[in-house]
Amino acid sequence: MDRSEVFEKVRDVLVDALAVDEDEVTPEATITGDLGAESIDILDISFKLEQEFGFKIGQGELFPEGVMQDPEFVQEGKVTDKGIATLRETLPHFDFAKLDADRRVETVGQIFTVEALVNFCEHKLQTA
Repeated sequence: MDRSEVFEKVRDVLVDALAVDEDEVTPEATITGDLGAESIDILDISFKLEQEFGFKIGQGELFPEGVMQDPEFVQEGKVTDKGIATLRETLPHFDFAKLDADRRVETVGQIFTVEALVNFCEHKLQTA
């Protein structure tokens, strides 16, 4: 399966899970900001990706849990060096450029893009 096919399947999952139009699902669109996903939607997206691609997504593998509430990882509203390192380790296929430039917690959602989901799915397919 090539990248464009993976993107199409991810787009279809997001259109179905979030009731958005296909043209809204661009590689740079953020899952929570631009497409409006909430925490319950993340579970639905994970489930639908598993069904669509036939791989298993471990708990916290796609969207890490509890990192933003841990005082080791967030202090004074900013992600610490340890928090960034943990996110990079947990999410190796995500682009951290925006978070590197602006460590405010509000910026974390900007790394969860459609392209990041495509990268994640490509990696899962290669290692399955």
